[in-house]
Amino acid sequence: MKLNFIIYLILIGTLSGCIHKYNYPEKVFSDFPKETLEEMNDNEVWVFIMAGQSNMAGRGAVEPQDTVKHPDIFSINSENEIVYAKEPLHFYEPDLTGLDCGMSFSVTLLDRLPRPYADRIKILILPTAVGGSSIHQWLNNDEFRGVKLFSNFAEKVAIGKDFGTIKGILWHQGESDARPPYVLRYHEYLASLTNKFRAEVGDPELPIFVGELGQFPSDHRYNRSVLNEKLQLFVDETPSTYLISSKGLTDKGDGTHFDSKSQRELGRRFANSYLKNVLNLWAYRTMQNQN
Repeated sequence: MKLNFIIYLILIGTLSGCIHKYNYPEKVFSDFPKETLEEMNDNEVWVFIMAGQSNMAGRGAVEPQDTVKHPDIFSINSENEIVYAKEPLHFYEPDLTGLDCGMSFSVTLLDRLPRPYADRIKILILPTAVGGSSIHQWLNNDEFRGVKLFSNFAEKVAIGKDFGTIKGILWHQGESDARPPYVLRYHEYLASLTNKFRAEVGDPELPIFVGELGQFPSDHRYNRSVLNEKLQLFVDETPSTYLISSKGLTDKGDGTHFDSKSQRELGRRFANSYLKNVLNLWAYRTMQNQN
């Protein structure tokens, strides 16, 4: 038994030399404060913006494993100060705050970048999603739940540019639009919003990753399946956009919101899509072969 354990440690050490890993401490707590930073080190900072409604804002239960800071992953607090990132990342709806996919995405991305390349990368993940918001409210820059949606997005773009390079947008939205007549033209509305996003960032080819709505049993399952078809049509028609499957993801019991396990998996799927479709790195294929 002891010999097997030693062999296991040797194998783990060998693999960790190939893929950058962050080792979490065994005991963590969910209620310690986020640490404010005056500035980040002079590393290459990759900025990603999370946008959409409640399943991007997060409604999963935050568990201890989600609250561990990573030395190379940052976010902002409600005062727009740079902080070490840990869940929950979104803060616009204090009474509804929950686990989103942002930390899972960021940790997976860094873990699966090859070393030593990963050692000089830091991630800044910026939250802008507001639960219940419709795509028309985003397009019209409406104020919803105290947030002017597109203005807030633009503000976070400016912050991102101050610290690094905006590499992509993670979008999950559509539950509010999954009904006639809005669902029938959703792909057109999302194309218009994509143009606005890219114009604000100043990158006409900015990668945008769109997550499918949940495929679990629900009274709204048919309309949500139609909206998912529109998401596929949008991706087919719009360059540098990528669809993230929700197949197999489960809800938290309300027929609408992803549970914690599924939020973490969703984050991994967003990261894998970035690695595969944008970076085309061997790390993605290596990890896929190992899983």
